[in-house]
Amino acid sequence: MGVSSSYLTKTEVQEMLGVNAFGLWRLVRKYDNFPQPTEPPYDPFAAFGDNKDPEEVWDGTQLYRWAAKTPEYSHRGALLLRPLPEDLTPGRWGGYKDTVRGPALDWHTALGTLRIVHNDDRQAAADVAANLTKAGNPDGVRVVCALYGDMGITGPALVAADTAHPGIEYEAGWGDVVALAGQPLPWWPDLLRLPELIREWKPGSPAAVAQVPSNRTEKILRRVARNDAFDVTSHLAVTDMANDIRNDRTDSCEHENEIFGRDRYGESPNPVVIAAVPDTTGHPLRSGGDREVVTAGWRKLALSNHPDAVAALEVAVGREPGLLPYGALTEVPDRPGTIVERWARRLTMCDPTAAHAVLAHGDSAEAFFIDPLTDMPALRTSGRGGKPLWRFYVPLSLPANGGELASVVLHHTMWITTSDGHVHPAPCTPTEHLWWGNGGGDRPSEAAAVVDVLLDDLAATVNLREHWKAPKGLTTLFNEEHKHGAELTRATLLHARMTPPRQR
Repeated sequence: MGVSSSYLTKTEVQEMLGVNAFGLWRLVRKYDNFPQPTEPPYDPFAAFGDNKDPEEVWDGTQLYRWAAKTPEYSHRGALLLRPLPEDLTPGRWGGYKDTVRGPALDWHTALGTLRIVHNDDRQAAADVAANLTKAGNPDGVRVVCALYGDMGITGPALVAADTAHPGIEYEAGWGDVVALAGQPLPWWPDLLRLPELIREWKPGSPAAVAQVPSNRTEKILRRVARNDAFDVTSHLAVTDMANDIRNDRTDSCEHENEIFGRDRYGESPNPVVIAAVPDTTGHPLRSGGDREVVTAGWRKLALSNHPDAVAALEVAVGREPGLLPYGALTEVPDRPGTIVERWARRLTMCDPTAAHAVLAHGDSAEAFFIDPLTDMPALRTSGRGGKPLWRFYVPLSLPANGGELASVVLHHTMWITTSDGHVHPAPCTPTEHLWWGNGGGDRPSEAAAVVDVLLDDLAATVNLREHWKAPKGLTTLFNEEHKHGAELTRATLLHARMTPPRQR
């Protein structure tokens, strides 16, 4: 997506503009807006060379644009940035061609053949143009256009590369290409840019109605939903999420068609032909079912040791971690004599579950554990430098059993000690992270919000959606730079909560 960078040496600049060294020297002095040379892109292998000063280079896109806008050199500049002929003969459709970046449509115009690749991947235009040039350009294509991935002033934004200089990409106007073609151009939403649909399109064709293809995550969830190794509750959970993914993808296509095909404000409609619309039969699929049933299904999958359960859980962690019974993923070093060691002594070694496998995230683990008081999975592994560390999910809430928060210990994360002698990682929502000190952002207020709730109810489930409303005194306390291992007693925390911050 976007215009790729290119750089030209002094010799290449002279060749492009058709001048010698003296002519280039003259240009620099004649035109105040002539592009200035720049430093070449970083070359990691340059250090092994002869240590010569790098040669000056010019930004290829900038120079190509300048030439197109300068009358003396417009014939050597970007083709689609040159002034268009006043009396344009309407172009005609030239059919489709398969390219290295997928099917493209050709248009025979007053400027020659334009090839439009309906692809917004980076360097798509340059790659197709270069491939044509390498093959001798048998179709006589002068410009290759690809999608930029955004909306321009006159329609979808385009990236162009001329076959005369295939390595240089530049932005082109949809309206200019429409003027050359003599008719609005077809456009497909991202998820329906299917080769078979592009190949079948012809001017005047109605919009194709097509099923939105399933992506990898939906396919995984559908597979799990068919697996008899799991019960009906787990089937309902994964089906609910798969339906939600399918609904989102269908909605995305409809939304894109609305944006790219809608009328421009106060002007004529965008010169766009919507070439495909999603099949909305049965849309939307049922999703957002009973929260208790869905979370119960995911809890069972998390405790399974089936590979499909691991695959499904990986999808859920990335898409909607709030459905899982786990808080934030946390890592701390395994060091003797610390609060971590006190907590780790309680852990029970166990066989790995799907939750452990997702927690490992491809790393090797020395052993797998479960916290018997919170049911949180944990594992011991090696971090950078081979030093052992603990990786675990913090709980969403703590067991109370009549106890109360006794202190907070700060050691690579926030730990809670209780009046009945237990140690727990502080509860936290799946997408947040508890810290202290001047760490940037608003992290101290999140820690303050957790402590504020636990001081009143050790078993409370934390909600950090409005963490910035935490007592200012607690936020100020956690905004201070505390050393690892620092312990803040209940009395200290209560005093901070009732103390307003000092006015500066």
